Amino acid sequence: MSETPSSTTSIKKTLPLILATAIFMQMLDSTILNTSLPSIAKDLKESPLNMQNAIISYVLTLAVFMPASGFLADRFGTRRVFIFSLILFSIGSLFCALSQNLTHLVISRVVQGVGGSLMTPVGKLALIKTFDKNELLKAMNFAIIPALIGPVLGPLVGGYMVDFLSWHWIFLINIPIGILGIILGAKFMPNYKSDDVDFDLKGFMIFAAASLLLSVSLELFGNIQNTTPVLFVLILGFLFLYYYYRHAKKGGNPIFPLNLFQVRTFRVGILGNLATRLGISSVPLLLPLMIQIAYKQSAITSGWIVAPMALTAIFGKSSVIKILNKYGYRKTLMVNTFIIGSLICLLAIPDIHSSLYWFVPIIAVLGFFNSIQFTSMNTISIADLRNFQTSSGNSLISVNQQLAIGFGIAFGLIVLKLFENTDIVHGEIHNAFRYTFLTVGVLTIISGLVFRRLHISDGKNMNSEE
Repeated sequence: MSETPSSTTSIKKTLPLILATAIFMQMLDSTILNTSLPSIAKDLKESPLNMQNAIISYVLTLAVFMPASGFLADRFGTRRVFIFSLILFSIGSLFCALSQNLTHLVISRVVQGVGGSLMTPVGKLALIKTFDKNELLKAMNFAIIPALIGPVLGPLVGGYMVDFLSWHWIFLINIPIGILGIILGAKFMPNYKSDDVDFDLKGFMIFAAASLLLSVSLELFGNIQNTTPVLFVLILGFLFLYYYYRHAKKGGNPIFPLNLFQVRTFRVGILGNLATRLGISSVPLLLPLMIQIAYKQSAITSGWIVAPMALTAIFGKSSVIKILNKYGYRKTLMVNTFIIGSLICLLAIPDIHSSLYWFVPIIAVLGFFNSIQFTSMNTISIADLRNFQTSSGNSLISVNQQLAIGFGIAFGLIVLKLFENTDIVHGEIHNAFRYTFLTVGVLTIISGLVFRRLHISDGKNMNSEE
């Protein structure tokens, strides 16, 4: 650490709050736009179908620039890069609000995306480097809650802002949060850096191309009828990943060293994140869609049905350390994944004549177990990384999570469309949703087998005594 802006105690108290602010901004912004697109399209005199570019441009920018976050933090210092990312994100938000046409909005979203791609990974890296292993779980636990609350509050806040204010406010809301983050970051964010940094430009370009192609294919899967060109893009993305593997194997100083995957807990954490988020990430999209399309309810109503997930996530936060201390990571993650998959299956039980309130207790319990899942997966992934691996490992975890969420959303939409076009739903769109929840739930239960690769003692050094 090159300098200490304040006492260690003050840093440790404030740093989780700083990261929570960044995660909340990014997660809220990623989801708040969805309910506002028709209103923005009308104002900008565009078709609502063309407005997907405003979402895709942001996601693609995240995928391209996230791999560089670890190198930039090592080269220029975590505090400088973090503050720069907040400034960029806030400026991008202001430009979004001032946009006069779709082109302006897309360019502004790219500026936002560059800021967002650095903001969360660099904030998380500072957290990992500041806290001892036995303190990290508690700190990460606090910071991760906005990742659960943001996707739930986003559609709700977006719906109300569009109805009672104007769509411009969904971007302007970021500015005061960004200013708060900048002030706190300048005062309390430590400026960790490394003198021994060498940027792997070729590796970055290859991996960025892979992330870009995979993200494009995921975004397009849910929006077009002919899947052949999309499958081609997806396969090309995986070929670039293989090309990166060959590049990293040659040695040198690759942006993501292959020795990361020799760390078993990291390997299981990465794979577990990818597998279990297939189901978890699709629910916040599928349930509001079903409420609006099948039950013919408003966006605000669907937002309120999903909202309890955010409240119970907070209770999950307060329980996860005790649960991990008692049962360990292996048993907790295997059982927890089974519970989450079963709860997703339960969403398939109510028929079209059932009350909407049937979903509330299921969603509330799901929020609690999601909180445990995310905290456990994130901390076990970094449990055994060495100091020289934390920057690249943390960047790769962030990229993996972004792609996993995209895979989950795309997978949910693909399964829904497949059932929609079969005879077993008898022309009832509601039945297509029910079969989709069953499919996604069962696959989530199966994905829990990934965590069998963990040992009973794994993560013991992460546990914090209350």
